[in-house]
Amino acid sequence: MTDTDRRVLTARARSQRCAHRKVLRARIVLAAADGTSNAESARRLGVCTDTVRKWRARFCARGLPGLVDRPRPGRRRTFPKTAEAEVKALACELPAESDVPLARWSYTELAAAAVTRGVIETISPSTVGRWLRADAIRPWRHRSWIFPRDPDFAAKAARVLDLYDRIWQGQSLGEDEYVLSADEKSQLQALRRRHPDLPPAPGRIRRQEFEYRRGGTLAYLAAYDVHAARVIGRTASTTGIEPFGELVEQVMTTEPYASAARVFWIVDNGSSHNGARSIQRMRTTWPTAELVHLPIHASRLNQVEIFFSIVQRKVIKPGDFAGLDELAQRLLSFQDRYNATAEPFDWHFGRRSLHRLLERLDIHEPLAA
Repeated sequence: MTDTDRRVLTARARSQRCAHRKVLRARIVLAAADGTSNAESARRLGVCTDTVRKWRARFCARGLPGLVDRPRPGRRRTFPKTAEAEVKALACELPAESDVPLARWSYTELAAAAVTRGVIETISPSTVGRWLRADAIRPWRHRSWIFPRDPDFAAKAARVLDLYDRIWQGQSLGEDEYVLSADEKSQLQALRRRHPDLPPAPGRIRRQEFEYRRGGTLAYLAAYDVHAARVIGRTASTTGIEPFGELVEQVMTTEPYASAARVFWIVDNGSSHNGARSIQRMRTTWPTAELVHLPIHASRLNQVEIFFSIVQRKVIKPGDFAGLDELAQRLLSFQDRYNATAEPFDWHFGRRSLHRLLERLDIHEPLAA
């Protein structure tokens, strides 16, 4: 044994993180180098004599590389590779293409279809699952998408993304110019459970009565300052031009927006603020306000929707309200709580991301047509 071998084996034998088999083999070889017999080494290390003899012989023959496990052939394949490939190909087809009355495949259904097609005589769902997991094929999952219907999708989306970067028509916004993202969250129900909720306890999650009484609905309208992370909102009995106008008045009469040089309002194409008339109505009533419409079917680019998702998770569900007044009070109280600690959203979708998205859609457009 060379000095280098001894240093490596000593470090390995004392290691707390090395695999146990490597530690054991190092100790066997070190004991042999110190003149310990096979029987004595086996007794000290708690292994059989044949194990000590095997690793001594391998080290003598090949040195340190001899202490590595040799390649093992493993069990012979039960199924041919062609069968595995055909099952994976079947999983990548929609069930309707095979005239199977299913919406999506499962391991069990794929195994049955493979047998029906004559791909293989018999196969278990677990084997099918192991094959699909090897290539990350998950036929029971799906994602939806929508092709842009707005002919000016790129231009409209780009100017909204520019506003998030404090740019308008190629010019940086001033300190007295603000960007607001506004929308309505409608049909919020004041559901009252027939029995009170049971709070969580050790070994028990929160429990809620299934049955409820309906206490009416209301709408929550909000404007979110994307750079200050500030929300100004109000509740109303319904949505429409008038309730949205009241929200605009509430914001535009509040500082710093009341004395701002310009206030950009990013909105979707809902009926409350849709079309050129809404732009003209905004300019006539509030000369410093600029209404900026998102492309059709692009509400995901409206940052206030992120805030609404937070409201849905933290305020609305699970719902148990005595009435509309309690629902409205909780919404407005949460708004104050949110404003006390909120920070701007970490928004990464910019012009470059938009360009990549449009390139991907262009690839699929001929197929959709």
